[in-house]
Amino acid sequence: MSAKIVTEVATTSPPLEKGRSASAASRVGITAPRFDLTRLKTRRARKLRRDSTDVEMKLWQRLRNRQLGVDFRRQHPAGPFILDFYCPVLGLAVELDGGQHAIEPERDRIRDAWLLQRSVTVLRFWNSDVIENLSGVLEVIATKVSQLQSAEMTPTRRWRADLPLAGGG
Repeated sequence: MSAKIVTEVATTSPPLEKGRSASAASRVGITAPRFDLTRLKTRRARKLRRDSTDVEMKLWQRLRNRQLGVDFRRQHPAGPFILDFYCPVLGLAVELDGGQHAIEPERDRIRDAWLLQRSVTVLRFWNSDVIENLSGVLEVIATKVSQLQSAEMTPTRRWRADLPLAGGG
């Protein structure tokens, strides 16, 4: 089993402020959300959800309902692409590659670069990996979820005995 992992993180911009249009926000250095959603993309994603492959359904049955501790979305529109599975909290995309991906590897490189610019980590698995070794695929995904969750956690400030108590005493 092989999984290609794209892990470098790019900087993200703050969300748009309420009451400010996207054009007004861009003038002061605030950019739009990561993914440009349109009705056409949403309609296409819904169709892909309805017409999903057996391999996608097999993995989805193990990712849905927070079985790995985080929410995943299926066939999520992201810019010009639709991601097979996406965890928005962690910025983690899971892509299943069939035979067409061996023919057009450049397309996957372009997609990965686009996602990397938006701080999305991509895990890729061949369909045969999911069919033959689902538990191994899930283990790789669970490990990456754990790594991303621990990277998101900030250390808490611990009480130190050498600091004065509040009130100056």
